[in-house]
Amino acid sequence: MATQLPGDLTAGTYVIDASHSTASFSVRHAGIAKVRGTIAIASGTITVGENLEASTVTAVLDAASVNTGDANRDQHLTSADFWHAEANPTWTFASTTVKVDGNELVVVGDLTINGVTNQVELPTEFAGTATDPFGNARAGFEAEIEISRADYGLTWNAALEAGGFLVGDKVKIALDISAIKQA
Repeated sequence: MATQLPGDLTAGTYVIDASHSTASFSVRHAGIAKVRGTIAIASGTITVGENLEASTVTAVLDAASVNTGDANRDQHLTSADFWHAEANPTWTFASTTVKVDGNELVVVGDLTINGVTNQVELPTEFAGTATDPFGNARAGFEAEIEISRADYGLTWNAALEAGGFLVGDKVKIALDISAIKQA
């Protein structure tokens, strides 16, 4: 059974508004604190089908744009020790399926980081629609996922004197998306 579109969301193509959207992450550092950062969304498209299952999502993030508030750490993250932004300048997501179960929306797709692609399930929440002051019809979406750094070949680490490692394996990624409907 195809699931109807929620609220005022209408079928069509929506372009992700990079200036009003955020891709953020957090990872444990030294096992006690979290390091948080953002990566710029370079582009993306959400095609809303006549029903949710017929929808698709693509997104491209700029790997060199990482911002953790510490220039030295940002430079290290973009180096070959981590995601080697020079060789792998983008992270990408391309949906393969959209699943709906009651009020839960899960966008399944291929996530590529550091040149490594894995299928992920991205629980997604429709945040609503609005018309901005310039007459643009907007749709909002939020999603969160936890991935393993090792699954993407991000294995650099340093052992701690008291045991454990400097950088945790689990990374939480959060997306806050504002997309503009195309005419």
